[in-house]
Amino acid sequence: MSPRTPLPPPPPPAELQSWPDREARLADRALALDELGRRLLGGGRLALFLLRFLLLALGWSLIGVLLIAIGAPFTDPVTMVTGVFAAALGVGILVPAVWLTVRGLRRDRTVRERLALWAALDRHGPTDARLRAPVLSACWMLLSFVMCGTGLWLGFAVPAGAGRDDGYGLVAYGMGIALILWVTGLTGLAKAVGHYRLAVRLTAPRPPAGRSASSGLPRPE
Repeated sequence: MSPRTPLPPPPPPAELQSWPDREARLADRALALDELGRRLLGGGRLALFLLRFLLLALGWSLIGVLLIAIGAPFTDPVTMVTGVFAAALGVGILVPAVWLTVRGLRRDRTVRERLALWAALDRHGPTDARLRAPVLSACWMLLSFVMCGTGLWLGFAVPAGAGRDDGYGLVAYGMGIALILWVTGLTGLAKAVGHYRLAVRLTAPRPPAGRSASSGLPRPE
């Protein structure tokens, strides 16, 4: 599915809903929830998540060439010029990567809002089970946890392992990579845990209510 493909639209308001029967409504609900779920946790979203992380790390690594050159005890002009060129290239990569990250977070919020609207229409056991996506959520959580752990370790290991000849530039570079890992990992963890909790809350069985003329047929599990 191309990222340019429009998101499924929100369901029509109650006064404009015109499904011929409940089966048609459930079919449209299933299509929308499956697509929205893929837009949040699918393989394509995971690949984009990793791509944005790699772009952030690459951009900061190129900037780190200049930081290390500035912080070194002795720096020759060639190294400094190389560092300036690499830093300019790094900024050119880092800025779009940050923009893509922020854009992705905003898009995820829109997807969650539409997912909540479609899930509230009805209940259907098989569709709701797919929406929870426990395997995909676990993959996101595991990968994000590894990122957080690596970032936390680097945050302590780089300053502790830096020698007098390394300079503060190497420490700044290492701390920047640690921060990118930590923030990216936290973002992934929040996304995975938040989706699973939202899916469980939206698809939880509704408490039984008194039958009325408008209650309709019992919903299958």
